[in-house]
Amino acid sequence: MLPPKYDHRAVEANRYEWWLKGKFFEATSDETKKPFTIVIPPPNVTGKLHLGHAWDTTLQDIITRMKRMQGYDVLWLPGMDHAGIATQAKVEEKLRNEGKTRYDLGREKFVEETWKWKEEYAGHIRSQWAKLGLGLDYTRERFTLDEGLSKAVREVFVSLYKKGLIYRGEYIINWDPVTKTALSDIEVVYKDVQGALYHMRYPLADGSGYIEVATTRPETMLGDTAVAVHPEDERYKHLIGKTVILPIVGREIPIIGDEYVDMSFGSGAVKITPAHDPNDFEIGNRHNLPRILVMNEDGTMNDNALQYKGLDRFECRKQIVKDLQEQGVLFKIEEHMHSVGHSERSGAVVEPYLSTQWFVKMKPLAEAAIELQKTEGKVNFVPERFEKTYLHWMENIRDWCISRQLWWGHRIPAWYHKETGEVYVDHEPPADIENWEQDPDVLDTWFSSALWPFSTMGWPDETSADYERYYPTDVLVTGYDIIFFWVSRMIFQALEFTGKRPFKDVLIHGLVRDAQGRKMSKSLGNGVDPMDVIDQYGADSLRYFLATGSAPGQDLRFSTEKVEATWNFVNKIWNASRFALMNMEGFTYEDIDLHGEKSVADHWILTRLNETIETVTKLADKYEFGEVGRVLYNFIWDDLCDWYIEMAKLPLYGEDEQAKKTTRSVLAYVLDQTMRLLHPFMPFVTEEIWKQLPHEGESITVAPWPKVRPELSNHEAAEQMRLLVDIIRAVRNIRAEVNTPLSKPITLHIKAKDEQIASTLQKNRSYIERFCNPSELVIDTTIPTVEKAMTAVVTGAELSLPLEGLINIEEEVKRLEKELQKLDQEVERVQKKLSNEGFLAKAPAHVVEEERKKERDYIEKREAVRARLAQLKQ
Repeated sequence: MLPPKYDHRAVEANRYEWWLKGKFFEATSDETKKPFTIVIPPPNVTGKLHLGHAWDTTLQDIITRMKRMQGYDVLWLPGMDHAGIATQAKVEEKLRNEGKTRYDLGREKFVEETWKWKEEYAGHIRSQWAKLGLGLDYTRERFTLDEGLSKAVREVFVSLYKKGLIYRGEYIINWDPVTKTALSDIEVVYKDVQGALYHMRYPLADGSGYIEVATTRPETMLGDTAVAVHPEDERYKHLIGKTVILPIVGREIPIIGDEYVDMSFGSGAVKITPAHDPNDFEIGNRHNLPRILVMNEDGTMNDNALQYKGLDRFECRKQIVKDLQEQGVLFKIEEHMHSVGHSERSGAVVEPYLSTQWFVKMKPLAEAAIELQKTEGKVNFVPERFEKTYLHWMENIRDWCISRQLWWGHRIPAWYHKETGEVYVDHEPPADIENWEQDPDVLDTWFSSALWPFSTMGWPDETSADYERYYPTDVLVTGYDIIFFWVSRMIFQALEFTGKRPFKDVLIHGLVRDAQGRKMSKSLGNGVDPMDVIDQYGADSLRYFLATGSAPGQDLRFSTEKVEATWNFVNKIWNASRFALMNMEGFTYEDIDLHGEKSVADHWILTRLNETIETVTKLADKYEFGEVGRVLYNFIWDDLCDWYIEMAKLPLYGEDEQAKKTTRSVLAYVLDQTMRLLHPFMPFVTEEIWKQLPHEGESITVAPWPKVRPELSNHEAAEQMRLLVDIIRAVRNIRAEVNTPLSKPITLHIKAKDEQIASTLQKNRSYIERFCNPSELVIDTTIPTVEKAMTAVVTGAELSLPLEGLINIEEEVKRLEKELQKLDQEVERVQKKLSNEGFLAKAPAHVVEEERKKERDYIEKREAVRARLAQLKQ
């Protein structure tokens, strides 16, 4: 028997271990079943999972639990990402607290330390997965740095290199001076920053005047190697080919003509610093300009910066501005709001920096991915609009910088000959390793996670059993914020190396925001730890809220009140199930018999169950989990708990044993099927209740998904029940309106539209008597006209409740007059407040809106009371 009170802690304790012990989540490779695969987006092995992870994994768990129940051989593969920059930063921070640096340890020892960190935090992540109740197949857990995945990474690198799609070159890259590593374009977050535009005059070498240029980064002028103007610009055409003297440095640099220059922006002349700006780098290549780097990797100025050597770049900016002003070169500083790139990892201002790095040539890979979307075998984005986002990025993609100046990660399989400088790239080091030195860099983390859908299945061994059976995967569930980082890269790498799309569908969800719609962040202090929510309300409540709180692709606002409301819903299910179980003592699965004579309520609930099964299955197949939640909530709360269980009490507490058996059968069957429909959303409580119900099988996780049974639908009976519900509701509403409690018997006249409806109502009068408590119940096609009565019209019938006996008219008039007086005062008070200019000017918008809402509410109530009084006084 279920305990009297629902306690999520007791229900959820030890259940996960029981599931794992039963091996319910392990893929079976059963050839009689169709395979269904999802690979988990691997979380970074750097610590706690946040609400976004909880939402993402809950959606995957719902899909996989449902598919498992539908008879698929489900593989939901778990794993984690080594997260190069993030993990190394955490371990370096730990060392700093111990007064050490990675250089004190050396590369080998540092990597050992990081593996220890990985083991500790992987354990934390698994325990969080367990608390959420995720049905993962741990026998196949992978890690982006494990042996098999490392082999796949080397295979891809070597293959792309040999095809000429990976190359090494000197380019302007995004440089993070704090973590001292390159960043790919999408690891740079752009923020609007209030800066300045510095206007300078560079003197012409022949002494005939000067040319004006402007910059937001004056410290980079030390590396200027030209001034560019548009070749068609009448103001400067005659200067092309002349030279200017670079202030402070004294270097003579040419004035060049290049169509890249925008004549209408600023002075129409641009300083060119090929080593510190991507556009200047391209111009420099076209005009064969030297590249002069003026900074070190840590953002301090180098030897080329002359007297500013050793200064931090921002300190140098202040000093150089002062010096240029003193020399009369800098003649104007204007405020300038501009977009500045920041490192997603360290938050540092990113420096465009000339560096030798490894790149992937993206054009041919992107073209194949774009072509795929024109075929029937394309990747389906849900919602569809995200396909445009994906294609736009693919069509405008730049080469991908894949080298990172880190120690933690996949070390680049390239070696340089110590004497000749020859480059050797292969899976294994060269035989005469003593003559070679391996590239110190590692690969971008996204390089290995781009291979995740197939590398985890045993690729490059294409005869691997898992690769043959479970690849390509079926669905990828992820947030819209990593379509570029990850989704796109998985698609082009899968096409290049397996010739197949990596997944059939991509289900895109939004971000979890706070109740005010703000992004959760450390700086705002509005983050919510999902484990705290689980401690307070249980995993089932959190999961159901996350899964049903928004539509695909939309953001989700986290609300404690809504999680609490979900807990109340679970509690309602618990109490309803407990009531049913108390009336089923000794009743077994074999005793369930739905062939007996059924009441209108039995027919109705079985019809509603069929409708719910059909709707939920259709919606879930389209990933419309918010709608699924609404349908399940309405069926369980309204139809099952508020109506059917109340109506079932009549036969359950009656003397007719056959009617009792049928009601128990219907109740047992409906609850069993309902628990199954709800199970993917609320795995813990449904397993607990289902195990107590008359059932067949070891666990609800592998119980068959409900199917529509047409023979159990009776639409005529369902319509009859709807009429009864409408009548009962109408009577309850009238009682509430005139303040008459249900305990007080009343006279009720029901005028049926025709004989058939009259007969149905007579047949089911026991329900009307039980739920309307009439002292006199008249059901006919004609009813006596009563002058003073409350009336209501429902589909198929009219109701009349004579006021005599329902209320004392004189007393009710007095009560309503008092009520009217009170409402007059409230309306006057709120209107006075809203006409006060001071209040409107000072009060926050939401407070003013609250008062307006009160005004509307009081006026509406006042009108209703006036109308009621007029009716009673007639």
